[in-house]
Amino acid sequence: MNTSPTTPARTPVLSREQVVSGLEGVRRRRAEVDADEAWFISQGDAIAAEETARIPSAEGRERELPLRGMAAEIAAVLRRSDQGMRDRMHDATVLVDDFAATFEALRADRIDRVHARLIQDAGARITDPDARARFECAALVVAEQETPGRAKPTILMLAQRLNPVPLEERHRQAAAGRRVWVRDLDDGMAEITALLPAELAYAIKDRLNRHARAITDAHRAAAAEAKAAADAAAAATAATAASEPDGGADTDRPTDEIDATDATAATADVLATDRRTMDQIRADVLTDLLLPGHATAAEATGAIPEWAPIVAQVQVLIPAHTLIGVDEGPAELVGYGPVSADTARRLAATAEVWERLFASPTTGAVQQVLTYRPTLEMRRHLNARDEHCRFPGCRRPARQCDLDHTHEAALGGPTCLANVTSREYAPSMPVLSERDFSS
Repeated sequence: MNTSPTTPARTPVLSREQVVSGLEGVRRRRAEVDADEAWFISQGDAIAAEETARIPSAEGRERELPLRGMAAEIAAVLRRSDQGMRDRMHDATVLVDDFAATFEALRADRIDRVHARLIQDAGARITDPDARARFECAALVVAEQETPGRAKPTILMLAQRLNPVPLEERHRQAAAGRRVWVRDLDDGMAEITALLPAELAYAIKDRLNRHARAITDAHRAAAAEAKAAADAAAAATAATAASEPDGGADTDRPTDEIDATDATAATADVLATDRRTMDQIRADVLTDLLLPGHATAAEATGAIPEWAPIVAQVQVLIPAHTLIGVDEGPAELVGYGPVSADTARRLAATAEVWERLFASPTTGAVQQVLTYRPTLEMRRHLNARDEHCRFPGCRRPARQCDLDHTHEAALGGPTCLANVTSREYAPSMPVLSERDFSS
């Protein structure tokens, strides 16, 4: 059998020694560039701090402007988002000022930026300068000899031993930063992450594992039961066929017994044919526990539609043709991005209220929202525009009035600024509470 490649092999233009030495040079230059970048960013942080110091402390929000402005300029130069640049500026200052030995080791190519970040993150928990200096010296010895992955456990243990603050107190402070966040991914997916105390995180993982194992055990038991039932039925059929002259026709078997057997076999088939991996089952269990609040086998195996338990509020922009199934163009999940047409229609089917948006065909900007309840932004605009009730002679402040459609909404009047006005409540007028403006 011919196993040679179908495409011709590439002809190298460098020798083995040239490749290795070239990469070594790249590594040295990268380390120097990483150190220079951290130094320049720290200088930007210093400039912002100096400008902030010249602003009187009573100015409040104006004291934030120098740091925000410098962060925006640096982010533009580095082609990064300005949202996290202030944290990056702070980290660069900490590296240059508080971990000077680590910074010099990075510039000299004794460690790389991953090592530097590992030392900085572990040492940042040590507030005593002398203890932090001893930790840094010991951590550099390890980092210069090991890869970041192999050095990490040792460096973390060094930080633990040399930190004068008791672990219990540090844990209490760290637990105050617990949070949950979502990171958008491609293809209609997202990643949810929770920062929790370790004992709670592992307890959650153990519970997911327990549910997942219970489900897989049920699948195995159903598969074994189905196989045993099939074998028994085959044996009984063969025995009947051998003993009866008519070939073993099942005409005398009660109908309800046949139906019950068929239903049991169908349920066993559903369980036995589940081909999900353990990771997929754990993800499904997590979803079931957080949304409907349970993770029984029926829900986990799809007996309840996957969209039925969702009670959260979701905003989806669906083109009309996509909604009615004329085409399969994507819809937009607000805050995330495109989702499939099937997902959008499924969510729309469970929505209690639809809002019809009219958007500009050129810019895509929303020009009108066709809904009965005015938005909170409309309320603010009308409070400023009307000042008081628009009924002749009434001076009741607009903020204490209700909003009324000039041309009734029931007769086709749109909910827009030109058709909504502030009026003191009268029994014949519709009442719009503050809760209506947040919907």
